[in-house]
Amino acid sequence: MEKQALRERVWDELEESGAARFPFPPHGRIPNFAGADAAADRLADLDTWDSADTVKANPDAPQLPVRRAALRAGKTVYMAVPRLAEEACFLRLDPDEIEDIDHATTVGGSAEAGVQVGPEDLDPVDLVVSGSVAVTERGERVGKGEGYSDLEFALLREFGLVDDDTTTATTVHERQVVDEAVPTDAHDVPIDRIVTPERTVRTSSPAGKPAGIDWDALDDERLAAIPVLDRLRGA
Repeated sequence: MEKQALRERVWDELEESGAARFPFPPHGRIPNFAGADAAADRLADLDTWDSADTVKANPDAPQLPVRRAALRAGKTVYMAVPRLAEEACFLRLDPDEIEDIDHATTVGGSAEAGVQVGPEDLDPVDLVVSGSVAVTERGERVGKGEGYSDLEFALLREFGLVDDDTTTATTVHERQVVDEAVPTDAHDVPIDRIVTPERTVRTSSPAGKPAGIDWDALDDERLAAIPVLDRLRGA
């Protein structure tokens, strides 16, 4: 199935079933869903969560409970600056420096409470949590179509901050776990753990994780819009 057709189907199903949650509509975004808190709690029960000191998380609404749980557990959280549009393209949320975790883990609050850092200043990342529109039990992930989640992983890989052993996870509604074969490219990051409010899936993905930035997949416009990539290309 083509990725966009799959996105549209999943967005429609979440909306029509009543499983979608604010912000509405679910279309065109990483959709929030009923049970996101329960999925975050289930993620926090995993050994890979317990052993992680640093978590790189997406900024979307369904993973808000994950970000809050990470800070409350004393983990450092990294979030990307929107569209990686600045040289210091990540926000570091240090639990020792944050007074209001609920505020700091919102999109607006993270910009106020977080410290902008370049990839050179990040600690190695132990767990990557991504938002998804759809995912398969083989570990194939479909995002909203802009490619930033995969690009952020590739950038971290370029700086030696993630590797093949870094666990990748997503929290989703059961309706987002699909059976269709999803086309993938070399730069697509497979998911190791799928967590829904009802279950946890250890995926059967045979694919390794991207070894770094796929420069051939980036056009000049995208490179010019992301300063750190422009710098790396010219290095």
